[in-house]
Amino acid sequence: MTAPAITPAELVAPRPFVLRADRRVIVGVSILGLLVVVALLAPWIAPHDPESIDSARLLVGPTLRHPFGTDALGRDVLSRLLYAFRISLLVSAGSIAIAAAVGIPIGLLSGYAGGGVDLVLMRTVELILVLPALLLAISLIAVFGTGTSITVIAIAVIFFPILARVMRSSAQVVSTLPFVDASRARGMGGTRIAVRHVLPNSIGPVVVQAAVLMGFSMQIEAALSFLGLGTQPPTPSLGGMLYEGRDTLVRAPWAEIFPGVAIAITVIAFNLVGDGLRRHIARGGDG
Repeated sequence: MTAPAITPAELVAPRPFVLRADRRVIVGVSILGLLVVVALLAPWIAPHDPESIDSARLLVGPTLRHPFGTDALGRDVLSRLLYAFRISLLVSAGSIAIAAAVGIPIGLLSGYAGGGVDLVLMRTVELILVLPALLLAISLIAVFGTGTSITVIAIAVIFFPILARVMRSSAQVVSTLPFVDASRARGMGGTRIAVRHVLPNSIGPVVVQAAVLMGFSMQIEAALSFLGLGTQPPTPSLGGMLYEGRDTLVRAPWAEIFPGVAIAITVIAFNLVGDGLRRHIARGGDG
């Protein structure tokens, strides 16, 4: 019995995910690019030492010397904000990178292999998904200790199951397409098909989800630092600045407002990127 004939159209895979211009993506990336540049240049553009205490200038309002005012210890809020951005962006990017490095292979294997492999992998992933995100992070930190590195790992553990499930769903759809069957009929190995064909054509939804999760990871990092479980003083962090400014909110609202606005702007930028990418995929990758 001969194998069924394969038409040329079946041998052509869909176009892999390619980013095209989208107004939301452009705005979001522009904001994030500016924030990244500011964070990288913090040692050169910060007007003061972020950890320097000045007892003569406690809770001073915005001035030319201190554009964002000072906090309860006389530290310059703008300088601390610039350095805090470095920590928050590092935690956000690092945690999602680790989550993607773990979740994407799991999801790809689960979606492409199916059967018992899919059952075992997804049931294991779902055991993590049923736990509340912040509670899971706090539990991990309680076991392994506090600090920026532990925060990155804790947030990665929270989010890798989400990326794994998104990758799995996308890979399942792509694995049923004619060009994958055509590759099998030509004798191409399963690993090669998964890596060369299924992965590049399944990655789009994962990129969208990762962009959105970057914003959530920043919020979780801020929440952990606010609770004293994330980045430890005197290293500035956005959540830590919110915690320190809560007692002086009436007398010195700037110590609380500026870190909160910084978090909001960054999260909105990540969401703009995610929404723009989602619309791009919904249009079939065109324009």
